[in-house]
Amino acid sequence: MPSIRLPTAAGRLESFTTSPPREFPRATPPFPRIALAAAHVVADPLAEQDPWLDVKIDWDRTIAYRRYLWSLGLGVAEAMDTAQRGMGLDWAGAQELIRRSLDAMRDVPGAVMASGAGTDHLAPGPDVTVDDVIRAYEEQCEVVEAMGGRIILMASRALAKAARGPGDYERVYGRILSQVKQPVIIHWLGEMFDPALEGYWGHHDHMQAMETALAVIAANAEKVDGVKISLLDKEKEIAMRRRLPKGVRMYTGDDFNYAELIAGDGHGYSDALLGIFDPIAPAVGGALAALSRNDLSTFHEILAPTVPLSRHIFKAPTRFYKTGVVFMAWLNGHQDHFVMVGGQQSARSIQHFSELFRLADRAGLLRDPEMAVARMKQLLALHGVA
Repeated sequence: MPSIRLPTAAGRLESFTTSPPREFPRATPPFPRIALAAAHVVADPLAEQDPWLDVKIDWDRTIAYRRYLWSLGLGVAEAMDTAQRGMGLDWAGAQELIRRSLDAMRDVPGAVMASGAGTDHLAPGPDVTVDDVIRAYEEQCEVVEAMGGRIILMASRALAKAARGPGDYERVYGRILSQVKQPVIIHWLGEMFDPALEGYWGHHDHMQAMETALAVIAANAEKVDGVKISLLDKEKEIAMRRRLPKGVRMYTGDDFNYAELIAGDGHGYSDALLGIFDPIAPAVGGALAALSRNDLSTFHEILAPTVPLSRHIFKAPTRFYKTGVVFMAWLNGHQDHFVMVGGQQSARSIQHFSELFRLADRAGLLRDPEMAVARMKQLLALHGVA
């Protein structure tokens, strides 16, 4: 197997020999858990643009990656934060992404997809009112539904700024949920992913905020398919999961503890809507295939080495995790370059990428080690490492 000299945290170089890629089990859905992968977008590096400001997407490669995820039995969560929503991808780009993905999905038997609708075309500010937030949500929900899409109701930076307490959240969500055509997934995105969402649901304390979220869900249970919480705290997720109304799903958004949350306990389990499912998709498909056979041992054996990888990709500052996701796609040949919308490829250090490379190899997720080594050497050379 090919070897490479990689930087360490101490600034030295050490030799690392890659392992053979793992062959994961395959099975045909439906799986015993719903598994939605929040998918990244592939930038177009050759387009004329200001690369920190413009949104230029390689649509062919972007849609091809969705087809790859569907081929493994995963669903797609479209135009979410993994697609750099709010960090490069604006609402205009999100609409185009959703439209193209829906068109592609119709050609894939059994494919599942849900799309983010939020208020990101409304800039937060002192003059923005709660009614402005309601209108912004209505506009995006109407667009997604008009295209035939299912909605993931994204957290709103504008609402976090405009709300004066829990009652404003109850009013906004109650209004939007009363109007949607199909049950939605509510996304509670924690401040570790987006600092502008600090104090969401009207409380800085997550357990108090949970009470508001649960009240909204209970009052509109027939319009809520599930809730995804991204707080990176398994105990909070389990506490909320046990209190959800019957028929409302918990979609884990915990990129640190997803394996045990999906496996569940004596009181229930979590389905999943995760950004980490984008780079570890083959392992997820294999683990869910094992779970379909009630083979919990193999389920955990497959996912266990992906957890250190995920915790590294999502380490603080967590909002830069998208860089690791795209890096993995490049290493594995799903795109020909390591360039991101908004120049976000610069958001992590060469030491971070080197450790990510090691962890991906240990999880069996470098599908062509020779290609991965060659590309890692390109990145090292760019950083002055011969």
